[in-house]
Amino acid sequence: MTTLENVKYNADGLVPAIAQDTQTGSVLMMAWMNAEALNATLETRRGTYWSRSREKLWVKGESSGHIQHVKSVSLDCDGDTILLAVDQIGPACHTGAETCFTGREIS
Repeated sequence: MTTLENVKYNADGLVPAIAQDTQTGSVLMMAWMNAEALNATLETRRGTYWSRSREKLWVKGESSGHIQHVKSVSLDCDGDTILLAVDQIGPACHTGAETCFTGREIS
């Protein structure tokens, strides 16, 4: 069984977290979590992240209303990336796009 002790944080105490839509399978966004954000996400079942620019926790949708209801939290095989299966209410991207990867294909 995977436990919180299996999470491998980087030198800054952060781990990347990928949010994936439970209905479509689309990758919605990537953000960073510290241990406090991960614990808050597990406790509240709301996507909670660490904002590197603001240097504080933020709950997805706290100002926009575009919240994430977290259905499951998984850790990858190396223990260094988290996958959140979420029911996304409204667009996931701060630009208003459905995902943070809309129109961003590299050619």
